[in-house]
Amino acid sequence: MLFFLISCLSFLFIFETLSLQFLHFHVRTSKVMSPFLVLLWQGLLRLCCQWLRNTGAFDFKFLSKVTTKMNISSRLESMEKPAERLSLLDLPELVLETILGRLPPAGLCNMAIVCSSMRDRCWSDHLWERHLNEKWSGVLGQAAFDEWQQYVAARKKPVASDEGRSKGLMRSFSCILPLSWLKSKIDGDSGKPMTSLPVDSTMSWYLSLESGKFWFPAQVYNREHGHVGFMLSCYDAELSYDCQTDTFQARYPPHGRRTIVIEEGIPWERLRAAPVDTPARDLHVSDCLNDLRPGDHIEIQWRRNKEFPYGWWYGVVGHLDSCGSTDRNCCCHLNDTVILEFNQYAPGSRWRRTAISRKDHREEGNEAGGFYGGIRKLSSKDEISTWRHLWPHDILE
Repeated sequence: MLFFLISCLSFLFIFETLSLQFLHFHVRTSKVMSPFLVLLWQGLLRLCCQWLRNTGAFDFKFLSKVTTKMNISSRLESMEKPAERLSLLDLPELVLETILGRLPPAGLCNMAIVCSSMRDRCWSDHLWERHLNEKWSGVLGQAAFDEWQQYVAARKKPVASDEGRSKGLMRSFSCILPLSWLKSKIDGDSGKPMTSLPVDSTMSWYLSLESGKFWFPAQVYNREHGHVGFMLSCYDAELSYDCQTDTFQARYPPHGRRTIVIEEGIPWERLRAAPVDTPARDLHVSDCLNDLRPGDHIEIQWRRNKEFPYGWWYGVVGHLDSCGSTDRNCCCHLNDTVILEFNQYAPGSRWRRTAISRKDHREEGNEAGGFYGGIRKLSSKDEISTWRHLWPHDILE
C-alpha cells in the first residue's frame, strides 16, 4: 500500500512539474474546471510534494535527472525532424524582382549560376540595362551601339560543342567573378556545362565591355597622355576597358605615314561619347553660325593636313578688331566674319585666333596653319566644365 501511495504521489509531482502550464492552458480554453477547483488542485499537489520532501520517501535528484534527460531527448528529436525550407523562388514575383533589381553585377552573376529558373531571371535585359546605363552611358554613343550590332552578327555562328559554349561563358563572367570559382561552377557536380549566354543580350554587352573583349568607338580628350600638340582637343579612337586598373586602352587610327598609335591608362574623365554622328574624316555641317556671339563656347573641327582625321578643339567666340569689346556697343554678331579664340595659346601665337565666314563657311585653312572644319556651339554646362577642367597649367606657345 505504501508503495502504491508513493507511486501515485510521484506521478502527481511529475505531472505538477512538467504539465502545470498545459493544465492552465486546458482550463482556460475548455472551461471545464472552475477557478476554485484549479486552486484546490494546485494546493493539493504542493502539499503532497512538500510531504515527500520532508519524509525523504522519494529521490528528487533522480527525478530531476530523468526530467532533464526527457527534455534533452525531446529537443534532439525535434532537431532531427527535417524542417520545411522556404525557397527564394517561393517569394512573390514583385518581391523577387525587387531583390534582383538591387543586386550589383557580381551578385546577378552569382545568382545566375544557382539554377535554371534563377539564371533566366538574372539574364533579363531590364536588370542589366540599369547597370549598363549607370556605368557606361557617358562613353557609349550611337557609334558604339552600331559597332556592337556588327560584333553580335559576327559572333552569331554555331559553336562546335557544348564545351566551347561553356568556355565562352566562363570568359565573359571572369571579368566580375574569380576564374577558378567559375570553372568549378560550370564544370561542377553534374559535369554538364552551363547554357551559353545569349550573345545579343544586354548582359552579354555589359560583360564584353567589362572584359575588354569588345573595342568600341568613343572620343579621348588630350590624346597621347596630354601631348602638347593635342591640348584641349578631343579625337576619335577605339577603346578597350581594363577592369583591373579601371582605365582604358586607346587605338588611334593611322594617318599619313603614322601607324596606329596606342595609348594606355586612360581614366574615365578623359573619355566621352561622340556628340555628333559625323565621322572623323568628314566635314561637320555647322548649324549654329548665325547664332554665334562673343563669349560663346564652341568646338571646331581641326586637322593638321589633309591626311589627318579631324579632332574637336575647344575655343570661344571673340570680338572683331574693330569692335570696342563691350557688350553694350558690340555688333560683332551682325558681321559676316566670326572671330574664334583659343586662349590656351600665348598672345601672338599663330594658333591663338582665326576668322571664319558666317555665311558660307566650309573647311578653311592651309598647310601652314592647318584646316578648320565644322563648328558646334556648346550649351551644356557639363561640357564647358569638362573643357575647363582640362585646361593646361601653362600657356602654350
